[in-house]
Amino acid sequence: MANISLTKNEIDDILKKLSLKKVDDLFKIIPEKFKFDINDLNVGDALSEQELSNLFLDISNKNKNATNSLFFMGGGAYDHYIPKVVDTISSRSEFYTAYTPYQPEVSQGTLQYLYEFQSMLCSLTGMDVSNASLYDGASAVAEACSMAISSTRKNKILVSKLVHPSYIEVIKTYLNPRNIEMVLIDDENSETSLESCSDLLDDNTACIVVQSPNYYGIVEDWNLFSEIKGSALLIGVSDPTALPLLKSPGDCGVDIYAGEGQTLGNYLEFGGPYLGLLSCKNQFIRKIPGRIIGKTEDINGKEAYAMVLQTREQHIRRDRATSNICTNQGLLALRATIYMALMGKTGMYDIAKLSFDNAHYAAKKINDISGYSILNDNTKFVKEFVIETKVSSSKIQKDAFDSGILIDRPINDFDDNKLLLAFTEKRSKSEIDKLVKFLKSYE
Repeated sequence: MANISLTKNEIDDILKKLSLKKVDDLFKIIPEKFKFDINDLNVGDALSEQELSNLFLDISNKNKNATNSLFFMGGGAYDHYIPKVVDTISSRSEFYTAYTPYQPEVSQGTLQYLYEFQSMLCSLTGMDVSNASLYDGASAVAEACSMAISSTRKNKILVSKLVHPSYIEVIKTYLNPRNIEMVLIDDENSETSLESCSDLLDDNTACIVVQSPNYYGIVEDWNLFSEIKGSALLIGVSDPTALPLLKSPGDCGVDIYAGEGQTLGNYLEFGGPYLGLLSCKNQFIRKIPGRIIGKTEDINGKEAYAMVLQTREQHIRRDRATSNICTNQGLLALRATIYMALMGKTGMYDIAKLSFDNAHYAAKKINDISGYSILNDNTKFVKEFVIETKVSSSKIQKDAFDSGILIDRPINDFDDNKLLLAFTEKRSKSEIDKLVKFLKSYE
């Protein structure tokens, strides 16, 4: 979409029709103190298209990212390989220009892939129903809490301290104006304390929120919390790419599942946009936010798709709406649909297993280095874990950056002695060995 400048004759014609003498007269309404000379912009000399492209490339390469560095960052967003066919199909104009399917008769393609997205997500999570996506993992968790409050008519929620800290902040943003009491469950040995949860649980508790793998990468046992929850609902939060190695949330007694779908065929993109996943058991379907797509038959008996549930304020009375979320991440949900369909059950398992093997290989190597230890010696992780260091973790992170290696620190690393490392199927043995060699330099 190149900018084609106006010619002098075109400008003269415009000024003549507007009865103006010069272009500056168009902007007389703007006070002089808000105007500046174009020469003050310091944009340099004019460049050709090729020169400009090279300049932008040089500037962008100053950013360290997953394509020009060794990338071991995680904490909720992960560098998984995305097959090119995901880009190819999702870039077709009929997909990337599609809008909300208000008229199902002309939106069958969009409705079909959203139906397939819901179906595959239900298969992955072991839940009965899924909506057509939300904004991101944090908003999905907050919406799940809102669902639980609405379903139980109680106003206290219990949230594990090992839920992603950013998710916890979004939950607060959602629920504080509604005078909902949020209580954090203590952790023990990198896992949510069942004893602490039991002590905090009472008749006014709407839900218990437990993430597995949690923010430290450790797999939690949802079954244990399901056994003690009583009338409260259990909300399970998880990275969907870890689920093929684990017992599904639905089989562990989880009532509502929420997660971040970035790992399903979507790029890191410097933090967004991302994809919120939300699914639940059948009895909570009328409390679910957003929309649900269903499959039916048209008047001629042919397969057809339609929006069967839209509990949003645009379609029903505002006081009856389940949420003020009025849309879904359609394009990102499409990419997730293509990715899951391409991978299939076997491929999803293989990716999770490769990530698992890489993480445990790295953990063993790092744990053998003097000055490093796996946090609480807890090795129940899938692709991510926390190590404690005797050297400043912020210094290690900075030095690693200077060496072209990107590693994470937990957001809540107030003691400056923890590193959060993630290993996907993209990391090779030689790359992991290079990370290990770098960390050894601090022995």
